Amino acid sequence: MGEHTVTVFEEFSVTVPDGLTLRGRIYGPENAADTVVCLAGLTRNGRDFHQLAEILSGNPVRPWRVVTIDSRGRGLSDRDPDKTRYTVPVEANDVLAVCDSLGIERAVFIGTSRGGLLMHLIAGLRPALLAGVVLNDIGPVVEPEGLRQIQAYLGRKRPQPRDWTEAVAAVRADHGPAFPVLSDNDWRDMARALYRETEQGITPDYDPAIAAQLVSADLSQPMPDLWPQFEAFSPTSLMVIRGEHSRLLSEATVSEMARRHPGLRVTRAAGQGHAPILHLGNLSQKIIEFLRTCK
Repeated sequence: MGEHTVTVFEEFSVTVPDGLTLRGRIYGPENAADTVVCLAGLTRNGRDFHQLAEILSGNPVRPWRVVTIDSRGRGLSDRDPDKTRYTVPVEANDVLAVCDSLGIERAVFIGTSRGGLLMHLIAGLRPALLAGVVLNDIGPVVEPEGLRQIQAYLGRKRPQPRDWTEAVAAVRADHGPAFPVLSDNDWRDMARALYRETEQGITPDYDPAIAAQLVSADLSQPMPDLWPQFEAFSPTSLMVIRGEHSRLLSEATVSEMARRHPGLRVTRAAGQGHAPILHLGNLSQKIIEFLRTCK
């Protein structure tokens, strides 16, 4: 089901301590017993989880309340006038502020890429908040090859799409080789999640300063790993999803994650790269199976 279809969700807004207003969506019944919070990647937004949120909130046996958050500078959330605040620590504290405002005391968190990096910090900041964590194609070691790939397509100069057909073609040009499993409808859905139609036309739905940070980064040296932060997941139910064609999360890192966290559930997303689309294939069912184990 595409983003342009009619669905049932409520929009929310929360003003965080430094004055920015963050926005997102809440799917599912208000009296649901359990909550799932979804955090998107570097230049992505909560619409990435739209179809998954419909599946989880509409589950006939056990509907979940699903909260999707647009991080600062993404989607409908405010763009930060101070571009130095687009950092993982600031955004992790934003998530805590949103949870406080919405009265979320405990939830399962799904973090895609940068959203998963936020979870590494939140596990140390507020471990009692975590009923479980799904790391979508991210772990304590971020492979430089994957970062260079993202750096390349974010830095690529291309004309602004004149219509949605051109927007879909641009997304497919960037990601097509890593996602052979996607259908034409899937590519249209991805474009609708990545772009927004505004008075200025069809534009990427994030502050360009966010992409500029990575494009200008020196990737000649590997990033520091997050193994010390990963240890904070030890009491938490944990699942990792790795895209079959991912260059950001290696099989070696997944194996080491499993060694350090013996209860880790590992799922591979066939025919997908970075980062897997979670409502495709059997991924949503695997996530539901995991959610049922979280308390």
